Amino acid sequence: MAELPEPLRTLILWDIDHTLIETRGVGRDIYERAFPAATGKPLTKLASIAGRTELDIMSESLRVNGLEPTDEMVGKLAEALVRGYEDARDELASTGRALPGARDALARFAADSTVHQAVLTGNLRDVARIKLDVFGLDQYVDLASGAYGDDDASRAVLVGIAQRRAMERTGARFDNGHTVLIGDTPNDVQAALTAGVRVIAVASGKSSEAELHEAGAVEVVADLSGLAAIP
Repeated sequence: MAELPEPLRTLILWDIDHTLIETRGVGRDIYERAFPAATGKPLTKLASIAGRTELDIMSESLRVNGLEPTDEMVGKLAEALVRGYEDARDELASTGRALPGARDALARFAADSTVHQAVLTGNLRDVARIKLDVFGLDQYVDLASGAYGDDDASRAVLVGIAQRRAMERTGARFDNGHTVLIGDTPNDVQAALTAGVRVIAVASGKSSEAELHEAGAVEVVADLSGLAAIP
């Protein structure tokens, strides 16, 4: 039986919204435009977004607006959202921003050959790609190793998906002891704890440091400027 390859030191899985970037309302505006384009009805209520996968958000948003979240309807809304982000690239670039310390942290870890960086995000795969590309952050992460909001509705399940994809991409073995999820919400923390991987919480979103500690995070930083090396 062939020996398993030695694991790289760390697989870092980055959340995107309010961890690496913020859209400053552009994301909500895109939803407002995409929903009627996909459904023929105005968006009267948007499901809670923070820390959830897009499959969850789309399904609940359809439901609370009186529509059945069939696979076909969810697919139409997903397509409209991707088109909306493509059309809003300039708007996103001028209104949104990369968060403090994000670029420096990504660049620092990208220069470390024992680290492999990917994303674990509730965003649709193509929306994640657009967001990171708009702010020039895509160059630092392997998007093909990531796990996305259209892969599964559960963030905890996404951890295993990303580990498998990273292994396929690199030939290295990424076990739970060599995987770190970095995110800004209690849902990110719970996903990491459920999956059994290390979590570093960043209080750059709506959740305070105290709330992230309360959710179970041991390591919490105010923003990515305070992120030290990851052993």
